Amino acid sequence: MTEPASVSSAAPSPLRGKAGAITLGLVGYLFFVEFVSGVLQGYYVPLISDLVDYLGIEDADFNWFEAAQLLLSALVVPVLAKLGDMVGHKKILLISTVLTAGASWWLVFADSFWVFLVAWALQGFYVVWLPLEVALIFDRGRASATGASQTRRAAGYLVVALEAGAIAGALGGARIFAAFNENIMLTLMIPAIAVSVAFFVILFGVPESTPQPGRQLDTVGFILLTIALLTITSGLTFLRINGPGALWVYGLMLLGLFLFFPFGKWVLKHPDPAIDLRVLRQPNMWPIQLTAGLVGISILGAQAPLSTFAGTDPVNGFGLGLDATDRSYIIGAYLVAMIIGALLFPLVSRRFTPRVALISATVLVAIGYLAFLVNNATAVGVTLNMVIAGIGSGALVAALPAAAAAAAPLGQTGIATGLTNTTKTIGGAFASAVFAVVLVLAAGQAVTETASSLLGYLIVFAICGGAAVVAAVSLVFVPKLAFGDVAADDLPVETKK
Repeated sequence: MTEPASVSSAAPSPLRGKAGAITLGLVGYLFFVEFVSGVLQGYYVPLISDLVDYLGIEDADFNWFEAAQLLLSALVVPVLAKLGDMVGHKKILLISTVLTAGASWWLVFADSFWVFLVAWALQGFYVVWLPLEVALIFDRGRASATGASQTRRAAGYLVVALEAGAIAGALGGARIFAAFNENIMLTLMIPAIAVSVAFFVILFGVPESTPQPGRQLDTVGFILLTIALLTITSGLTFLRINGPGALWVYGLMLLGLFLFFPFGKWVLKHPDPAIDLRVLRQPNMWPIQLTAGLVGISILGAQAPLSTFAGTDPVNGFGLGLDATDRSYIIGAYLVAMIIGALLFPLVSRRFTPRVALISATVLVAIGYLAFLVNNATAVGVTLNMVIAGIGSGALVAALPAAAAAAAPLGQTGIATGLTNTTKTIGGAFASAVFAVVLVLAAGQAVTETASSLLGYLIVFAICGGAAVVAAVSLVFVPKLAFGDVAADDLPVETKK
């Protein structure tokens, strides 16, 4: 039985200091880790052109770095999240941080395309940090009657750290590069140092979760899942790189979808499956995972089209003609809006219900992107659209792993939160490929050589908004009081005080 929101709102203040509860100290340490994660995501962006020159490659070659990291994140998150459930989330968080730190230091000394490609891909292990952190936080609060609401609030703080780190990284990367007299090696040492410090913060500041005894890793299941995900995401990546004329990429994606059938047959008969499909099909779980994939389309896939739209010369009949500095202000407004959304979500959940807050967030994303269809002629209008979408996106980035944790049975918290990241990544890969194709096909209508057409961009924005609408509809099927705090009578006997 779940408790109505009115009871949850009267619960004791979260982040209490008692043993076994979600403490300010725990959230503070993880806040630093997510800040570093944000730095990694923002730091290299202003350095891309300089990295291209340093490595002696073409601008288009940098797409391979992004594609490789995307592939790795889709593959490793389910396995690492499951291992977190089995042996402890802190242990896997430490291992992933060691791998990320090692890759970050490797980047410092990488001076060729292939070496940099491998190091860049391995740095993507940081993508599992947020799912593991949310699972760890929920595990600490599980014995409390307010564990779910505490987790939502803590997840909101973590997303604030993530976006603040992204802003700091984006602003600091270019400035540090200039301060080091444009020395690439010295500049790349900064994120490597930050990740190394994060390791010790986790080691000495974060308590371990309680793993469930008697677990086993479904190796065959994860191999089948990895092959299916690798096939689909590879097809999407090659579609973006090779264009819509490469017919073989469609066959590759269809093969990946087909490979999910043997995976499903295997895990349904396994006693401790890689992914429990019976849990996934529950009404408080499948809409969450579907929503993660659908909003991944805009959160991960729409940023490049938005940047190029804002930079398009108005001689084409659309676009804002903004330089890199002015475009950064719009991006900054979007990131600040995401911070606001992450902070608002637990408050709205407490006032109403988590389900209402989730639906409201997806509606904001839909409104923000669909508004581009009629409001795209001025910088103020575009910024307003992005702020609306950003509030909803920030709320969802925090809410989805927390909701998955609340819906997951004991011992499956990590894999449930990790799957929200995997489905979001797949949604982003799909969007990145499809948007690239749409904009290329529409480019023939443009006036300037490098621009696409207004129709191409409107299709991109319509897909983002439409996906958010579908997500909102799917969340209607979630039980009304799902993801709420449990009443004291519903707690296991050993956790009652």
